Amino acid sequence: MRRKLVLGNWKMNGNRTTTQAWVGAARRLADELGAIEIGVLPSFVHLSDVIAVASGSALCVGAQDLATQQPGAFTGAVAGEMLVDAGATHVLIGHSERRHVFGESDATVAAKLQRALSVGLTPVLCVGETLAQREAGQTDAVILGQLRALLDLEGSAALERSVVAYEPVWAIGTGKTATPEQAQEVHALIRSAIAKRDAMLSGLVRILYGGSVKGSNAAQLFAHPDIDGGLIGGASLVPDDFAEICRAAALHAVEKT
Repeated sequence: MRRKLVLGNWKMNGNRTTTQAWVGAARRLADELGAIEIGVLPSFVHLSDVIAVASGSALCVGAQDLATQQPGAFTGAVAGEMLVDAGATHVLIGHSERRHVFGESDATVAAKLQRALSVGLTPVLCVGETLAQREAGQTDAVILGQLRALLDLEGSAALERSVVAYEPVWAIGTGKTATPEQAQEVHALIRSAIAKRDAMLSGLVRILYGGSVKGSNAAQLFAHPDIDGGLIGGASLVPDDFAEICRAAALHAVEKT
């Protein structure tokens, strides 16, 4: 059974004042909309503060990245064990900005997911194509290649404890959004690829859509059978906008098998 999930990725935004307001609003929303799961992903700097405010509520809190290494002499890195110790439950893996700005390869992303699983975090694995790749008709090949890097390393069982997020790179922060039909098509592709490895698992893995999701398009996106919620960027920084998206998810909070 797949429960709708909406995650707010705050990226490199916020200060202690704004973060307190954002998480307070998200906490109230998570407690109100019990039919869906709601979470936020603050910066490392604000992670402990957010977890403290979220404590005792239904709101889940995760990190935006983690190191491939275990704790040790890796200045500037943050180990999965540290995230667990801070109280995080989820971690974003392979966001397009990590892939395309920081140069993370499919192999690095797979290794990070492996580390997240090893310490008990729920990885949110991001996959997606650039505009050039879509226009060249390479969407399927790119998405399947990103998934294959993980499945070849860990096997399909790794997805049993993971969430997948499809984020077309051309629709992130651009104001452009894949049509609900385009998004559903890729979500169905991902689910089909998982089914080829494990038919039962394919019906259980949650696949989120991320890419300029707004209150005005969220309901149409979430109505599709393979779209199980959203990974929300800019709109998650505006409590009213994030609430509208979460309420749209709650309207479609049907259990699916």
